[in-house]
Amino acid sequence: MADSSTCSSASSCDRESCEGCPSANGGQPQSMLEEMNAYSDIKHVIGIVSGKGGVGKSMVTASLANLLASKGYRVGIMDADITGPSIPRMYGLTGLAEASEEGIFPRLTENDIKVMSINLLLPNPEDPVIWRGPILAGLVKQFWHDVIWGELDYLLVDMPPGTGDVPLTVFQSLPVDGIFVVTSPQDLVKMIVKKAYRMADTMHIPVLGLIENYSYLVCPDCGKEIPVFGKSRIQEVADEMGILVAGKMPIDPKLTELSDAGEFAKAENPYLEAAYAALQILSVKD
Repeated sequence: MADSSTCSSASSCDRESCEGCPSANGGQPQSMLEEMNAYSDIKHVIGIVSGKGGVGKSMVTASLANLLASKGYRVGIMDADITGPSIPRMYGLTGLAEASEEGIFPRLTENDIKVMSINLLLPNPEDPVIWRGPILAGLVKQFWHDVIWGELDYLLVDMPPGTGDVPLTVFQSLPVDGIFVVTSPQDLVKMIVKKAYRMADTMHIPVLGLIENYSYLVCPDCGKEIPVFGKSRIQEVADEMGILVAGKMPIDPKLTELSDAGEFAKAENPYLEAAYAALQILSVKD
């Protein structure tokens, strides 16, 4: 039974145990953070989120990972989009991840980025993952405490779109330092971005910036920027919410070709320097 000598609300408490009770911990709720694998040492966990699908979130994640790796940082990607994984295919990673008694080893890309994804655990990566939310959330936790990430400066978590079980699990279970919200230049952008922003704010996760994908297409003949999906509204949304525009990525057929060929390790994306600068602020605080 609850110990009335330590619980201020003992007279009205019907708990069998004080475990998890805010009153038993100085009024603070018990931490839900998962324990990191004993052979991992990760300095910063960064979430890449979107309010809706189809905005190129994995492209942004991989591009930012490549940029960090090119600057000499030790980088990992946790592909938390369990039902729609794409990171291994982008980097040409095939076959199963190896494991030992200590845990599971992530696969390594050609540019030394460590990757873990459900597709590296399935015998056939084309098999659908037909699991309910709690099982998906449990796998994300396993990617944290069962995977031997080693020493990383940044672990980028590529999350599924929306505000469902997996993003909630990442925010509650991993020590997320901040997130980037990926969007596209469409009329619904303000509402969709606000949903993701408010979820992060509710979970006390800092929003490091907004990244707009598909901002424009550069005409191969005249070099003119063509707003294929309409006029960009990212700056006005960012100003209203008081956050940074961390990048505006154009439609770049070369990135798509490298992704489809499994050669994304060769991709260079010069449009995320503001996002990189935002991450440098975290490093300065170390």
